[in-house]
Amino acid sequence: MQRPGVHILVLVYVDDLIISGDYHEVIVEFKAYLHNCFHMKDLGILKYFLGAEVARSFAGIFLCQRKYALNIIAEAGLLGAKPSNVPIEHDHHLALAIDLFFPHPDQYRRLVGRLIYLCFTKPELSYYVHVLPQFMQAPK
Repeated sequence: MQRPGVHILVLVYVDDLIISGDYHEVIVEFKAYLHNCFHMKDLGILKYFLGAEVARSFAGIFLCQRKYALNIIAEAGLLGAKPSNVPIEHDHHLALAIDLFFPHPDQYRRLVGRLIYLCFTKPELSYYVHVLPQFMQAPK
C-alpha cells in the first residue's frame, strides 16, 4: 500500500524489527498487517536493542551503551581498576612487546570485537580500539 508523504522505516536484525515512521496510525496498521502474516510479538516502545539503551526526549532520540560497556569491563575482570586519562600512549610500542603470548587468544578476539561494537556510540575511541586488531593473530 502506498500513501504519498508517508514513510515507514523498518530495521531488521535476524528476527528482531524496529519499526519507525511519520504517523503513529500508519505504524499501528503496518504492525497489524505483519501480525496477520507472521507470528510476532509487539514489545512496545523501543527501550533496548542490541546492547544499546534508547532514550527519547523532545530534543531527539539518544543511544547509550553504558550497560554494554560495564559488561565489557566486568568480563575483562577490570571492574575495580582505576581509570586512565589516556586510553593508549601516543607513541605506543605494542608491536615490540616481548611478553609471553596471551594464554587465551579467543578471549582477546572477543573483547576486541565487543570494543569495536562499542565505538558506534563512542566514536572517540575508534582509533584506540582499531589499534588492537593488529594483534589478533598472536596477542601479548
